[in-house]
Amino acid sequence: MALPTPKENTTAIVTGASSGIGAEIARELARRGHGLTLVARRRDRLQALADELALAHSVRVEVVAADLTDADSRAALPGELATRGLTADILVNNAGFTTMGHVRMADRAAELGLVRTNVEAVVDLCALFVPGMATRRRGAVMNTASTASFQPLPGQASYGASKAFVLSYGRALAAELRGSGVTVTTLCPGPVETGFAEAAGMTDEEAAESLPKIMWLPADEVARAGVEGLAAGRTVVIPGTANRVGAGLAHLAPKSILVPLLAKRHPALKAD
Repeated sequence: MALPTPKENTTAIVTGASSGIGAEIARELARRGHGLTLVARRRDRLQALADELALAHSVRVEVVAADLTDADSRAALPGELATRGLTADILVNNAGFTTMGHVRMADRAAELGLVRTNVEAVVDLCALFVPGMATRRRGAVMNTASTASFQPLPGQASYGASKAFVLSYGRALAAELRGSGVTVTTLCPGPVETGFAEAAGMTDEEAAESLPKIMWLPADEVARAGVEGLAAGRTVVIPGTANRVGAGLAHLAPKSILVPLLAKRHPALKAD
């Protein structure tokens, strides 16, 4: 199995663990006996999850409140683990968010925050923790991308591009690490019932209009598919048959036809 066997002094870092897919990935790993280091900005939510998992699965869980847009906060994580005598065997880069609407009307701070969270943090945390895994010849990395990775996404241009980066980076890193004892899996969910769209300013009705109901999956199902793929050493995991078909078609379709069609259907651009 590609997922390292849990030990008393090892941990699985899960970023963006305060809600949605991140919280469900933490639950899946706890069920498998892994100690956890939960990382996100909202300490209260992390602590509630940590208490739940420690009680339900008798695993060690600690909370690190950190702003992953900040390089110093990220750089402090290895020291946080070292002071507790812990080694990171699993790294789950799940933190991320989206912005909506025209780039010409974008909020500069929000766009840069997206790039720092969705792209920079993934690269930085891999740079911080993968070398140790490779030296120990033991480790697993899961980076959360999206089915938006497979085509440009008008209305969410920065988000789609950021997830395309994560997919490309993950595939390359997996190839580099082949035979090293460290595996890399990129999780590419389609639309997920997490409140993710609402946080970006899209109503449930608008989100449902833009993507067929058959593509929507609950967060626990996505997390389970991701952790199973991680355990199997799979390079890319796309949960749900409809999403796998959609991603394949999007990848192969002529972008000159597909991208204008997506622009017409995106709720954030429909007013135009």
